[in-house]
Amino acid sequence: MDSRVITLLVLFLVALLALSWPLGALLARVAEGGPLPGFGWLNHAENALYRVAGVRFEQGMGWKDYALALLVFNTLGAFVVYLLQRVQAWLPFNPQHMPNVGAGSAFNTAVSFVTNTNWQGYSGEQTMSYLTQMLALTCQNFFSAATGIAVVFALIRGFSARSAQAIGNFWVDLTRITLYVLLPLSLLFSVFLMWQGVIQNFSGYRNVQLIDPVTYTQAMPGRLATANTQTIAMGPVASQEAIKLLGTNGGGFFNANSAHPFENPTALSNFVEMLSIFLIPAGLCFAFGRLVGDRRQGWAIVAAMTVLFVVMTCFVRGAEQQLNPALQALGVDQHVGVLQSGGNMEGKEVRFGIDASTLFTAVTTAASCGAVNTMHDSLMPLGGMIPLLLMQFGEVIFGGVGSGLYGMLVFAIMAVFIAGLMIGRTPEYLGKKIQAYEIKMTSIAILVTPALVLAGIAIAVMAGAGRAGIANPGAHGFSEILYAFSSAANNNGSAFAGLAADTPFYNWLLALVMWFGRFAVIVPVLAIAGALAGKHRLQVTAGTMPTHGPLFVVLLIGVVVLVGVLNYVPALVLGPVVEHLQLFPH
Repeated sequence: MDSRVITLLVLFLVALLALSWPLGALLARVAEGGPLPGFGWLNHAENALYRVAGVRFEQGMGWKDYALALLVFNTLGAFVVYLLQRVQAWLPFNPQHMPNVGAGSAFNTAVSFVTNTNWQGYSGEQTMSYLTQMLALTCQNFFSAATGIAVVFALIRGFSARSAQAIGNFWVDLTRITLYVLLPLSLLFSVFLMWQGVIQNFSGYRNVQLIDPVTYTQAMPGRLATANTQTIAMGPVASQEAIKLLGTNGGGFFNANSAHPFENPTALSNFVEMLSIFLIPAGLCFAFGRLVGDRRQGWAIVAAMTVLFVVMTCFVRGAEQQLNPALQALGVDQHVGVLQSGGNMEGKEVRFGIDASTLFTAVTTAASCGAVNTMHDSLMPLGGMIPLLLMQFGEVIFGGVGSGLYGMLVFAIMAVFIAGLMIGRTPEYLGKKIQAYEIKMTSIAILVTPALVLAGIAIAVMAGAGRAGIANPGAHGFSEILYAFSSAANNNGSAFAGLAADTPFYNWLLALVMWFGRFAVIVPVLAIAGALAGKHRLQVTAGTMPTHGPLFVVLLIGVVVLVGVLNYVPALVLGPVVEHLQLFPH
């Protein structure tokens, strides 16, 4: 690995640490409740919202009430997003006169954005009106991100509480997270993106004259035609782009997502967009350490995440640095520009190159964010396996906002349980005994996602409607299906993009996988929070296993790798491993 890659990775991690550490302090204050210094005007707005909604700030909820409120809120959100798509043709802010979205696609999109997945089986600039993009998709980006952070706040309260019944108030958490964290950060980031060149307007699409007319063969008549103009899409992009990245949502305004110059114009915007994806997940780790009264605990979680992330990033970059034998056989020159040392440039932006593209690939699939600046379908077989693995780890390597940390804490509970079995004593984590109930809920939270992925793959490869969507036969086609269901169940939202997924079969099946991949994990996590909150915190003794040192970090990494990925090994062999052996037979 050359110095450019090392420099880029080190610069990224240093900048992430410098930004996420103070953010962690803010997140901890938001979780604790009460006024925040410097946010006086928002404090008044917060209290006004509680009065209008009839919410009592000081009234806590048990885990069942918290879970019920969360499920009701998100179900209503899905209904609103679905309804707006179905009637957008008759609503304002639709200068292109986009028709109403079909029932299957609207249902899939509604579930996708509510579950923080943002899987897109449609082309945004050809399907959604400006009002739908703003009121349905952008607003839901805020709410789904706030939901994930609220869940991890509840789980942290379970660890830090001393024999309590309540784990917080969902409505208060949702309001405070949105007001004090997501809105201010999104506003600042939107201004930065507009400065870099991301568009923000309500103009109709523009037809511009081509400098060089393009001659092409028409598909149906089979005769030559010449295009003299091009339609350039407009819209309120920066406002959606900001929360799409900060909230680890990933749904792009344009079909090309963060590879589009109107979403990601420059090398600087590309670097800051990667930082924004990891910013809140990393900040939550530091907030966790503050809230449980031991900042070393937060550093241990960050260390485990960072080690896994660096290893995966180096692997995908190494895979993409290889020359593609299939292109070599065609005599294609795979060296692009003086700064490129050669490698697989297929599907990558020349302005970003292999280094920045592979780092973005690792960031977005590690962080449960469907934003992409390169075509994952064009990655080398083993390069494409890394995004799969990063999702199949359970999206816990920084992961989605909230979901990454609560997923990693679930693995931490499993790690101390395994350690307790090895040394023959009742496991403890952060002063709370881990007993049968917590392990049952932990097992459900860990196993529900691979069950959804593998069951979905089985249905898709057996059903004719599932096989019909495969654009590439053989191992690569299987990888496309494996990627789709791994992305949906883990609420990532990125895609290999070679699978024709905008069909009734995939719209409905993937929507079900996304819904249960989100909420069938959240409910057991809240149950764990409720069980832990009711327990007394134990004093540290000589027999207490430290959970903040290198030994625990290594144990946690081992549990994530073995428990998280072991279920997928046969599927990975049938997909990317077989394809690699076919591409490199010797």
